[in-house]
Amino acid sequence: MPARLPAEEAVKSGLYAPEEHAANRIVSVPAADAGPDAGPSAPEMAVRAARVALDRAGEAATRVSTVFHSHLWFQGSELWAPASYIADRTGHPGVPAFGLQQSCNAGIAAIELAAGRLGTADAALLTTGDRFTGPSFDRWRSERGLVYGDGGTALVLSTTGGFARLLSTATHVDNSLESISRATRLADDPRAVETPLDLSAGADAYARAHGNTRQIAQRMAEIADASVRRALTDADLAMSDIDRVVLVSTGRSRMRWQLELQLGVPEKISNWELSSTVGHLGAGDHFAGLDHLVESGRVAAGDRVLLVGGGTGYSCSSAVLEITDPVPWEA
Repeated sequence: MPARLPAEEAVKSGLYAPEEHAANRIVSVPAADAGPDAGPSAPEMAVRAARVALDRAGEAATRVSTVFHSHLWFQGSELWAPASYIADRTGHPGVPAFGLQQSCNAGIAAIELAAGRLGTADAALLTTGDRFTGPSFDRWRSERGLVYGDGGTALVLSTTGGFARLLSTATHVDNSLESISRATRLADDPRAVETPLDLSAGADAYARAHGNTRQIAQRMAEIADASVRRALTDADLAMSDIDRVVLVSTGRSRMRWQLELQLGVPEKISNWELSSTVGHLGAGDHFAGLDHLVESGRVAAGDRVLLVGGGTGYSCSSAVLEITDPVPWEA
């Protein structure tokens, strides 16, 4: 992640609405355009994260047979395959590389898809990378309830070894909700748009046409509930067996609603501490959240971790992991 930009500075400079800051309680977000230099591109941040993940993976890194790259926003060039760039730059020029467009749900969706492709001695490299810059995107104002942060993440999924075991995944969708996030205006080139994308306006328009906001939120919650229940059932666990939960990184009011009212778990076992300092990393929230739990010593062997996604479309994927061994690397 690039250097972090304090939210209070954004409020003082007029970039961030004070009422949103008060409700979200975001402390800072990593911003590639915050320093004197232009900073790394989104795919380059993914490459940097991938190299660390591959180094930590040890022998499994030599068995990578698939690369999945996920992102939300512009990757730096039109009609280009950033997944292929990442595969090549990480030493896998002959490995199939796929781009995954499941927005904020893509990290967990990639785990599910990659697990289905792995043979008995294979591994998969999963990456995310985003850089939310203007003029077509305003990290502070493009969506109510959260702030977008820049960064790259990576995870190696292997059929052998590792510090955690994947117990289950489950995905539920309702494609009729896709227009909630569809822009109110369309453009041929996102860089040609003079005003930032307003995701909240699209959601408001959908609510006016299809029902009130509460009903829409309830439908999305039902999809998430179905995903979580299926993942827990397939792992032969109950919510009370879960030690840590990693959600999409939103502002505190939205995350607290998901934790306490939807899942019935306390904030202290969630990824809120990290989320408050990095904001929403697009598709990378879950990989970053898991990494933070491991590096900070918040999980130990035997702990179960629930990852819960949710992305435009609307899709929700959940995954259950069990920590099996202490990590062999230093933070």
